[in-house]
Amino acid sequence: METWRCVRRGYGRCVAGRGRYSMFPHPLKSWGRDWSTPWEDLQRYCWNRHIASCLRWPGHYSRVPYPYLSSRHFSLNCRPPLLVDSGTQFQFYNWRPDHLHNTSLFHLSSYVMSSDRDEPSSKRRKRHGTIKRNWEYLCSHNKENIKDGEDKNADSTCEDSEGKFDFSVMSYNILSQDLLEDNSHLYRHCRRPVLHWSFRFPNILKEIKHFDADVLCLQEVQEDHYGTEIRPSLESLGYHCEYKMKTGRKPDGCAICFKHAKFSLLSVNPVEFCRRDIPLLDRDNIGLVLLLQPKMPRAASPSICVANTHLLYNPRRGDIKLTQLAMLLAEISSVAHRKDGSFCPIIMCGDFNSVPGSPLYSFIKEGKLNYEGLAIGKVSGQEQSSRGQRILSIPIWPPDLGISQSCVYETQQVPRAGKTDSGLTEAPLEKTEVGVSAENVSSHLQHHFSLSSVYSHYLPDTGLPEVTTCHSQSAITVDYIFYSAEKEDAARDPGAEAALVGGLKLLARLSLLTEQDLWTVNGLPNEHNSSDHLPLLAKFRLEL
Repeated sequence: METWRCVRRGYGRCVAGRGRYSMFPHPLKSWGRDWSTPWEDLQRYCWNRHIASCLRWPGHYSRVPYPYLSSRHFSLNCRPPLLVDSGTQFQFYNWRPDHLHNTSLFHLSSYVMSSDRDEPSSKRRKRHGTIKRNWEYLCSHNKENIKDGEDKNADSTCEDSEGKFDFSVMSYNILSQDLLEDNSHLYRHCRRPVLHWSFRFPNILKEIKHFDADVLCLQEVQEDHYGTEIRPSLESLGYHCEYKMKTGRKPDGCAICFKHAKFSLLSVNPVEFCRRDIPLLDRDNIGLVLLLQPKMPRAASPSICVANTHLLYNPRRGDIKLTQLAMLLAEISSVAHRKDGSFCPIIMCGDFNSVPGSPLYSFIKEGKLNYEGLAIGKVSGQEQSSRGQRILSIPIWPPDLGISQSCVYETQQVPRAGKTDSGLTEAPLEKTEVGVSAENVSSHLQHHFSLSSVYSHYLPDTGLPEVTTCHSQSAITVDYIFYSAEKEDAARDPGAEAALVGGLKLLARLSLLTEQDLWTVNGLPNEHNSSDHLPLLAKFRLEL
């Protein structure tokens, strides 16, 4: 803004930021007001007053936190010539003037990136365009990559057939507008117009329409936008929507939406992680668990449990994250549990604010975790150093939470009120306390699901890490789709044994990108991807 004020008032600032000097003589000072000065005069005065020392050309730096001038501000008949002859060496940068062309932007600034917080060179590549994400088919008889532009939902060898039910799931953190504005420092690399909700929402809706998933698990869904825009738009596309807002004064929440044509709704089970009577649980994160019944014309099919959550971000509060996860798993266990002691197939989506290979991630996949001696900042893997951090207490959460070390309720959860597509609701039944044998309190956590991750988190060819979120400060994986795999898939991921009615087979997934890929289009959000997270998408088959 200081630079802009200088331009408007007709004086410049030296690169060091000390002192001001006249930039134009008096007749030209009106240039900042009416843009009428001929380009040649402007060029001559800029050059003579050494404004070149303040020039920043596109591609030299990626961050432009100030207004800039371009040829579109001048007469349409004016095509600005080169500032110097083609044989003159530009003295202030390692730059050749013949690289400049008539559409280059003309920037005035005293900003010099010389601090330790400068962005790496990979973030300075600002190119417009899109990056294609490929469908990776994992069927044993059809392992091939097909670009998303070439494939909508068609996979000739992975189609619905008798005794099988195919469906797709998307998990997407769509970035709450209020959170974006409250954390604007994370988006300094973005052009300001792409951050407006009026620009972002049509792009997000376009992505949802394009991929046409049967189940949507959305995070950071802002309440006012959900009521006025998101829900009506999705309902017009054939979705039924369920939403749970965060507790307290948080403006966003989680939504699960599913296609009427594919599923019937059996029950809705919100989970609030905040417990005012337990000091550990003072955060407003939530979860949402739905029980869905596939619509099959011929054969009866098992129900499917779909869970969605957004765990606490704070990298140094792994104790809270593990407790929130245990509460979600306890609810899933209650909803997915069948009378014969087995569990129906489970899909668990969300932003878990934990990286691959972290203790929290390993606990989900392996079904067990010994947290003795584990620093709270190491739980999610976001913290590089554990110096000065306290160790997780044993047990992590107090007994009055009512959740065991096996991540199940210590009181039996009887069936609760259910919602159906016809609008009928069952009479709610109260919880009945059941005597549970006292556990020997130890540092071992476990759960009874055999869960696999849709993604492998590293590119098979290069070994580079995939990322699901990318902004000015980091590019990592924190979003996941976990599912209860068939026996052959579960064998590859050791975990607690659980009986499943049927099982989910992963047919395909939409490929993820690397940090380097994303910075070629200026990171996230950008002109085509309007969240700081990428949508995750998978196709499953339920064997009946």
